[in-house]
Amino acid sequence: MNKPLAKKLIQSVLADAKDAGRMVPPAWPLNATVAVNPYLGQTGESLADTAARLARVTGEPVTMPRAWYGAKIEAGEVTDEDIAAALETVPNSGLDVSSVKEAVTAAETAPQALPTVADLAAQASGIDWPAIVTDRIGHWTAGWFDQGQALWAAPQGYGAYNAWRSYATHDLSTEIAGLSGFSAFVDATPQRPDEALAQSAKALGLTEDARPTVFHRLYMTLGGWAQIARWRLWQAELKDSTDTALTDMLAIRLVFEDALLAHYHDDIAEIWAETVKAHEEPLAPSDDQIIDMVLQEAADHAAQRGLISTVSEIHEFVQPARPAVQAAFCIDVRSEVFRRALEGLSPEIETIGFAGFFGLPLSHRRFGSVLEETHLPVLLNPGVNSASATSPDLTEKEDRVRILARTNRAWGRFKLAAVSSFAFVEAAGPIYVGKLFRDALGLTEKAKEHDPAPQLDPSLDLATRIEIANTVLRAMSMTSGFGRIVMLAGHGANVVNNAHASALHCGACGGQTGEVSARALAGLLNEPDVRKGVAKKGIDIPADTLFLGALHDTTTDRITLFTQDVKATRHKADVKQLETWLTSAGQIARGERALRLPRAQGETDIAYRARDWAEVRPEWALAGCKAFIAAPRNRTAGKSLEGRAFLHSYDWKQDSDFGVLELIMTAPVVVASWISLQYYGSTVSPKTFGAGNKLLHNVVGGIGVIEGNGGTPRVGLSWQSVHDGEELAHEPLRLSVMIEAPREAMITVLKKHPDVRDLFDNRWLHLFALDDEGQVAWRYSGDLEWEAIDRPVLSDLKLVAA
Repeated sequence: MNKPLAKKLIQSVLADAKDAGRMVPPAWPLNATVAVNPYLGQTGESLADTAARLARVTGEPVTMPRAWYGAKIEAGEVTDEDIAAALETVPNSGLDVSSVKEAVTAAETAPQALPTVADLAAQASGIDWPAIVTDRIGHWTAGWFDQGQALWAAPQGYGAYNAWRSYATHDLSTEIAGLSGFSAFVDATPQRPDEALAQSAKALGLTEDARPTVFHRLYMTLGGWAQIARWRLWQAELKDSTDTALTDMLAIRLVFEDALLAHYHDDIAEIWAETVKAHEEPLAPSDDQIIDMVLQEAADHAAQRGLISTVSEIHEFVQPARPAVQAAFCIDVRSEVFRRALEGLSPEIETIGFAGFFGLPLSHRRFGSVLEETHLPVLLNPGVNSASATSPDLTEKEDRVRILARTNRAWGRFKLAAVSSFAFVEAAGPIYVGKLFRDALGLTEKAKEHDPAPQLDPSLDLATRIEIANTVLRAMSMTSGFGRIVMLAGHGANVVNNAHASALHCGACGGQTGEVSARALAGLLNEPDVRKGVAKKGIDIPADTLFLGALHDTTTDRITLFTQDVKATRHKADVKQLETWLTSAGQIARGERALRLPRAQGETDIAYRARDWAEVRPEWALAGCKAFIAAPRNRTAGKSLEGRAFLHSYDWKQDSDFGVLELIMTAPVVVASWISLQYYGSTVSPKTFGAGNKLLHNVVGGIGVIEGNGGTPRVGLSWQSVHDGEELAHEPLRLSVMIEAPREAMITVLKKHPDVRDLFDNRWLHLFALDDEGQVAWRYSGDLEWEAIDRPVLSDLKLVAA
């Protein structure tokens, strides 16, 4: 009989398991995909330190191959001055410009992850144990994490570890593969997952120093399953709760390691002991990893030179006495192209950038649905309920919508059922030939039917509604100068046959479109009592100002105006003029975007790509993103930022207590960093942090995709999202954040929010300050210090006409 484990050991191992689990980034399910920083657990470390960590636990780099940097140096894009500036961020490295350039041409050594027991067992036996372990865990986990796809989902009455333990004692697949007695081995493991963790850790000889990176290594072998479990924990913690699926998954993985070590003990025990000692060594970057960090820093610095020059261009901007239209768009980089096109049509048009959920943390119930969907950044909890409007004349239609949805779900499950699948194909298959032909050629384009206007919870009293409106308008720096029409444009993507369609929607809306948020805010700001209330708070909205919700389709650059939500009798001519401007701006934007998209035949081809179910690149989404700028629009208007910049409207002179600045730096900037670093990770480490080949994707559990017919879920971006088939479409650069605000105010925010400060101090983001003339004047150098940037010579700056 096994001796009971010490309580102190159990607690210590569980604590290490939880800490290692926080090194794993979460992955949101397919119905609400949002970009996630794959280095989320490493933001307290530098790029070089992270390189040392991930080399040990994944065998993947965190920078591009040296040849990529070498090409930039040879082309003159990265200069000696850029390398010298990069070296200043690594004091006492012993490197100089010459040695860094010499290293570019030296032979590279690919990082090698420390082996798992499964790796060593495979070497000893010739049996691919890593693949078998992945297959058996994945086979069970797909059912346990299932969100409606599986016909026979795993029972959910108890924790993941115990559910798997019950399953594994009856699954003979592992024994058939060569691990005899595995079912009995599992049956003998403790029933409590924390005790199972401690028992396996003890059997594997894991010391306190070794456990952190051994556990991290095993989490990474679980791929997307670990990240989905991390998402469950994230969701639970938003509600001040917890979830044990992540540590349960580690317990399952450790049981396999424990069993394999016992089975192949004589062949691998000595090598495994050496591996444990290697895990005990403190993490420290190698000379090569430091050089790689310098090269990446130099590439960032070179790109910043061009960005600083563009932002610092002198612009003769003439503010209209009163704009005919103010158009508020999401800060998403795709909006930059359309905003620039729209503003170029008339000096009477002003555009505004703000987070796409428009400050409304909504939990929304769609028309004909009983489900609540969150339309807000994943960093927040919903605080306001809304539902699509209903009325006696809509009740019958709502019932029809609900019945149709249930019928479609039942029909879909019938088509997939084992008892009907073959007969269904034979009997009903020919019926689908026409549809398949039309879809394959993209001959049909369904007009999207939008829900009735969203209505905020009636229980939301007037004082609360006024406060919401006041807060949102001040956060948008909209306190005066309102136009006759204020268009609030959320965004989404109308694509077909795309498992990651929600990833093309609005990240600020939790992977939903921005339609609900835009329409809800427009409705709120059109309420007469709300306007009277905000007027008392110093925001006087003219009686003839109409707020109008809209939806920007980023795939086709068409904008839908929700005129049905308002009575626009006095604004018919204004709306007609706006529609004309939007049509023209869409043509200009599509023409610019077509230059980047592979095989695009001009702007008229863009709409076809959106409905082509064989198109792997209907749009580039946020590929190429490199900057976040928070400043008055006149600092960037008329300057082409090539659809690569997040643009947030912000006037610090209206921000008396710098509350809006704090909000920008702790929410939109952080979300933008997640997006930027997801693109970065998917580019530099596609094997670990990318989703692989989109052509091979199969949906698993309704929650993620696998590549081919097995393996772990692939998270991040597909290769087609960052590469055009010949070269990279996304240049892996860390985001440059440029804010026009007093430096002291930004320092105050960084002191108050250590997690945000880590992003800048460890150079996952670069921070710049604009002066009162809109010039990029200071660079944040870390440790709450700034360094001045030499201002360009006036004659070298372009004069941009208004």
